[in-house]
Amino acid sequence: MQDVPPLDIPELLAHLVKQSWPLFDHLGVRRDQELVYPNNLSFSSPEAQEAYIRNWLEERVGFKADFKISFYPGKFSKERRSIIPAGDTSQFIPSKEADIAILEEPEHLNWYHHGKRWTDKFNHVVGIVHTNYLEYIKREKNGAIQAFLVKHINNMVTRAYCHKVLRLSAATQDLPKSVICNVHGVNPKFLRIGEKVAAERVHGQQAFSKGAYFLGKMVWAKGYRELIDLLAKHKSDLEGFKLDVYGNGEDSQEVQSVAKKLDLNLNFLRGRDHADDSLHEYKVFVNPSISDVLCTATAEALAMGKFVICADHPSNEFFRAFPNCLTYKTSEDFVSRVKEAMASDPQPLTPEQRHNLSWEAATHRFMEYSELDKILSNEEPMNGDKAIYSRKIKKSMSMPSLSDVVDGGLAFAHYCFTGNEILRLTTGAIPGSRDYSKQHSVDLRLLPPQVQNPVYGW
Repeated sequence: MQDVPPLDIPELLAHLVKQSWPLFDHLGVRRDQELVYPNNLSFSSPEAQEAYIRNWLEERVGFKADFKISFYPGKFSKERRSIIPAGDTSQFIPSKEADIAILEEPEHLNWYHHGKRWTDKFNHVVGIVHTNYLEYIKREKNGAIQAFLVKHINNMVTRAYCHKVLRLSAATQDLPKSVICNVHGVNPKFLRIGEKVAAERVHGQQAFSKGAYFLGKMVWAKGYRELIDLLAKHKSDLEGFKLDVYGNGEDSQEVQSVAKKLDLNLNFLRGRDHADDSLHEYKVFVNPSISDVLCTATAEALAMGKFVICADHPSNEFFRAFPNCLTYKTSEDFVSRVKEAMASDPQPLTPEQRHNLSWEAATHRFMEYSELDKILSNEEPMNGDKAIYSRKIKKSMSMPSLSDVVDGGLAFAHYCFTGNEILRLTTGAIPGSRDYSKQHSVDLRLLPPQVQNPVYGW
């Protein structure tokens, strides 16, 4: 265990939220799981799903992920491409364990939350905003109206249910109680690839034998529209420039058809892991996407010592400090950046730059900006032993402020709104998701819904 970098732990926790959500709806269990997991994978029980998760984590980081995984009922929304909780998620955490809650995507986790207020149950609640929902919604039919509604709902739920909100970049919606801080790092294997490349260059070896590439899920919103528009507009200016594109997705056929029709010099290849050996020799990563909040692939490319060409956009603010990050404001700038990168070599990363990309640095930033470092430093020793400290944070007993009263009012209003099935359905909720279903209770061994939420008929 001594050779295992501790940096992987936050990554495990970040991925755990996405990988451990249960999808055991009776009518759609197989269908829902096949939409979420790769290769149409589905599970017959929570135990089988947990075994898959633990094996996935162990293969990824090289050691046993020995921490508790708890499931809660959920359903998959095709329209929002998101897993939506069914019932009150907070009830599945025992009160004795309700100390600190970190809510990944606090907006969509609470859109239809009908249950106990997170800040009432937990002593400190931190929300981490990863997704630019408004950008995606605006691209849909009647997107402007939907974005207006979602914007105000996001404001309500994050204010009502969080003590602190961390936004990965300014590309996200400005939310109450929020600060901007990148609390993501890259897997250490990308930094090791970068170190290997730097060592090869020191010894006079050719580190990069390939030119430029783009990698991302093949849907228009992930930068493919911007990429095709740029290359089509400046086809003559970039004559001879070839770009390899790696990706799979719902829009694959349409994207490739448009590129072929415009006669663009794009070579489409199946998606693969960014750390794949076949990608090490590329010198330039082109990423024109402006829908990302903080692109993981961009961070990984920088960690591997490559040039990155990306838009001068709030989502890329963190990366501007790296000399190998070449940003552009106009399409003409894009052409200049491409020619600059293709004609020169990227600079080796300094130790400080490598550290800033790491999970270790991301964890320190998270502790500071979430204020957990201050909260945990105020722990009191138990049993008179200065070496043993209580892990339980004490709630403040002071009189509530006006802000607290307003937050409580918003939480109550939201609770009333999400309790009405008609109002839930008009805003896009999955039918019957206010409470978990009978099949959820069987699959997760919960009390039957009529016992958990009795309906009295007199």
